[in-house]
Amino acid sequence: MLSFFRRVSKSKIGTWLMAAVLIAILGGFALSDISNFGTGKLGFGLGSDTLARVGGEQVTDREMSDAMQKRLQQVRQQNPSADYATMAGDFEPLLSSLIDQHALTAFADKYGFNLSKRLVDAEISSIPGTKGLNGQFSEQAYLAFLAQQRMTDAQVRDIIRGGLLQRLLLTPVAANGRVSVGVATPYAAMLLEARQGEAAVVPVAAFTGALKPTDADIQNYYAANRARYMVPEQRVIRIARIGPEQVANVTASDQEIAAYYNANQATYGARETRVLTQAVVPNQNMANAIASRAKGGAALAAAAAPAGANAAVSTVKDQTRQAYASVAGDKVAAAAFAAGAGAVVGPIQSDFGWTVVKVESVKKEGGKTLAQARSEIAAKLSADKRKQALDDLYNHVQDLIDNGSNFTEVAQQAKLPVTTTPLITAAGTSRTDPAYKFPADLAPALKTGFEILPNDPPEIPAVADGFALVSPAQVVVAAPAPLASIKDKVAADWVNAQALQRAKAVADSIAAKSNIPLAEAVKQAGIPLPPPQPIGGRRIQIAQANGQIPAALRMLFTLGQGKSRAVADVSGRGFIVVKVDKIIPGNALIQPALIGQMQGELRQALSQDYAEQFLNAIKADIKVRRNEGAIEATKKRITSGGG
Repeated sequence: MLSFFRRVSKSKIGTWLMAAVLIAILGGFALSDISNFGTGKLGFGLGSDTLARVGGEQVTDREMSDAMQKRLQQVRQQNPSADYATMAGDFEPLLSSLIDQHALTAFADKYGFNLSKRLVDAEISSIPGTKGLNGQFSEQAYLAFLAQQRMTDAQVRDIIRGGLLQRLLLTPVAANGRVSVGVATPYAAMLLEARQGEAAVVPVAAFTGALKPTDADIQNYYAANRARYMVPEQRVIRIARIGPEQVANVTASDQEIAAYYNANQATYGARETRVLTQAVVPNQNMANAIASRAKGGAALAAAAAPAGANAAVSTVKDQTRQAYASVAGDKVAAAAFAAGAGAVVGPIQSDFGWTVVKVESVKKEGGKTLAQARSEIAAKLSADKRKQALDDLYNHVQDLIDNGSNFTEVAQQAKLPVTTTPLITAAGTSRTDPAYKFPADLAPALKTGFEILPNDPPEIPAVADGFALVSPAQVVVAAPAPLASIKDKVAADWVNAQALQRAKAVADSIAAKSNIPLAEAVKQAGIPLPPPQPIGGRRIQIAQANGQIPAALRMLFTLGQGKSRAVADVSGRGFIVVKVDKIIPGNALIQPALIGQMQGELRQALSQDYAEQFLNAIKADIKVRRNEGAIEATKKRITSGGG
């Protein structure tokens, strides 16, 4: 609501470049916002590539170019046809943001307010894009994140340091704004003010009938309004897919399948368990006698009975070879599991004495033969090999680019099929072929194709099922459409512009007669117009509308009682003459909750003022000098399309 009084929504608080970059680029890692405010204007003594000196810090041409590039990427998420020229108005706010960032850094350095590497590392580890599949920080994920965002580790750390300094320096200053009830009450009363009046519409349609432009009129209007007919930048994009189709012939060999089968018997082999009876005695002679009697048909326990207490007899059930080896040792287990059911094995010397084993029974369950498991293993190994082959192909292509090969050379050497789009806009549409649609699965390639310059090395963004080698083949800069192709539209626009002028003149003449009833003033206009309609409301309706306020209602709360004025209809359909008939003051004392709400909003505005004043004091302390000549040159270079 307070924005109705102070237009807080237009404050630079909350639009600091680094916070914006974190929100747009570091995805999910949010730092509190800080202010942007003006700086000094001295420019002497600075290098041509230095836009401003902030204490011991410098804002350079390269840094500003990077900031504008990041901003363009952000804007294109909402408006794919945006270019540097359309966002020229963002140049100064972004420059001020960089100056503010460096001011905080210089201030912290001057007074020894150091941020530890460990603190910055902790913030980096909290960025979602730096986490692996287990949810923990991953160096590999972080490197991929940096590559995706086209940022260096140093740039990310600078952003985070700036956000931390903002949080630690500005937030405490801005946190203690206090506003009394007495200050908040008049604002609350203003919100409850009610007004009544009338509104008369003067439509453009009432003036278009007799307007017929000549060729000269159309030519002159087109020349004066060329920017209105701009065709956004168009490009021909070359794309070479790096995907499954390039590695489709990669399959697992018979040898690889067999080797995998043999190495994974725990998965594919049958599970064998045995029931074993063993007798362990201290010397070989006793063991030989036990083995002889057992092999003659006696049960092992009976065969060991003559040895008395010297023989330790036991039976183990459902034993795997591994489990039995842990009990009897590898040598005994190997022999026991090599024999068939009913066999007597031994005597064999072990760590515990001489052992005789009888295999009571053998049980096998589960398992697959190589033939049965072949298709499953082949599918897995082939998928793994294709993934590796795709990664190898990607690395090969990247190596070619790093070694200076252009798009055509890379595609030829890597044997990649190339597709070329028609001339398209950043939205993926063709002005010459309305039926053309850029493939949705290649959307990242379209974005990249409009971000890189024609002479830049090709890039390899990730796309569905793989990657794409991308490079622009032709760039047609934004320019007005030829008059011949839009002559009918220009003629219609001329008619509308002329009708708007006439409608405005009539509306202004009606508004000038505020001393007579509005209906009478409309009648004196001398042309058929709709009769005035009543209009009214409370100021709080405007405050709660979040900017979506009808022009007539806004004007009703702008004029004094008995006054009238014409306001343009936001849709361009004409003008509305608004007259205020009655103003009814509000009484906030009957709504104490509104007073409390206004206290809160005023407190927020006061906190913003504190932050602004403190940041201005910081910049005054560390001294800011702007190089206006270099700033103007950089702005001209970037916004004219130089990047």
